[in-house]
Amino acid sequence: MRSSTGVLRQPKAVWATAGASVVAFMGIGLVDPILPSIAKGLDADAGQVSLLFTSYFLITAIAMLLTGFVSSRVGGRKTLLLGLALVVVFAGLSGTSGSVGELVGFRAGWGLGNALFVSTALAVIVGAAAGGSAAAILLYESALGLGMACGPLLGALLGDASWRYPFFGTAFLMAVGCLCITAFLKEQPKPARRTSLLDPLRALGHGLASAATSAFFYNYTFFTVLAFTPFVLNMSPYRSGAVFFAWGVLLAVFSVLVAPRMQARFGSLKVLGGSLVLLAADVLVLGYGAHTTAVVCTILSGAFIGVNNTVCTELALGVSDAPRPVASAGYSFVRWFAAAAAPFLAPKIEEWSDAHMPFVVAAVTAVLGAAVVAVRRGALTARAEELQVRHATEDSVGVFAK
Repeated sequence: MRSSTGVLRQPKAVWATAGASVVAFMGIGLVDPILPSIAKGLDADAGQVSLLFTSYFLITAIAMLLTGFVSSRVGGRKTLLLGLALVVVFAGLSGTSGSVGELVGFRAGWGLGNALFVSTALAVIVGAAAGGSAAAILLYESALGLGMACGPLLGALLGDASWRYPFFGTAFLMAVGCLCITAFLKEQPKPARRTSLLDPLRALGHGLASAATSAFFYNYTFFTVLAFTPFVLNMSPYRSGAVFFAWGVLLAVFSVLVAPRMQARFGSLKVLGGSLVLLAADVLVLGYGAHTTAVVCTILSGAFIGVNNTVCTELALGVSDAPRPVASAGYSFVRWFAAAAAPFLAPKIEEWSDAHMPFVVAAVTAVLGAAVVAVRRGALTARAEELQVRHATEDSVGVFAK
């Protein structure tokens, strides 16, 4: 079991990066409670407003091929600051939008900045954290969980007055994060070899492609819940914000506290497969249940998503022998395409059928994610064990060399 004390004893640079990561992840769920308000304010329908997620994550996915290319040339610190600067600019511009088209475009620019920041932040935290990569990943997942929990709350509090205020608030908080990283994070050594644009795609060999494929299906389910459910619940910003805050709290608790204990007892693959099946059942009940049942299932889905986030990230980084930033970029390149597809397809599926069918599709994709894990179980296990032995051998050689 990981030591929580070890996780908390970190340099200021790590805390500054983790703090900015919280705000970066807040930007994902920020718009959730105000989606109906944005639709009303800009005279748009659910499908048009859902494009706020699609443009954001489509650009994020494509930009994953650029993050290593940029950071290996200018360094992690400058890449983080560039990403933060882009988020500050485009989050601020989002608040000034006069049409849904403008807002979708500004969210795309926001996605570029977020991609540069988020993918580099994980590598920076892993490189600078005390306690090894497991502690660093846990800290990163804590930032993700806290950000996902606080985003809807901030969106609700500021969005009750105007849907524009949450965007201005995010720009301000990211500017603070930019100052913190400028003050506390020193430039880390650049990698000996520069990363090419194709390196993340080349990393999708061995077990990483399987892990990324499972994550692709899972993320479709995840972002169907995140982007489509607010329209189904049809609640005020405060009520919707409260629901997704509770959802985010469960996500944070299960990703940081529950998932590591379950992994230690049952193993990563069993936990991931079981959690995906339970998530499928949950979203199916969400889609067909009454309003109160839908609210409960929305909140409960945060528990399964929290477990999946932690296990998927550790699995992806554990089955690839590529440098972690490269492996993370290749993995994220695949999974974020699902995050772009779900918000676009869910309203379309509702138009073609009914409000239940988007959740049926989401349940199927979660089961498909579990099926990939089951089918590729042997390859994933063998690859992880092979790399563990190799890393242990390299560590031993390093000790004797000293």
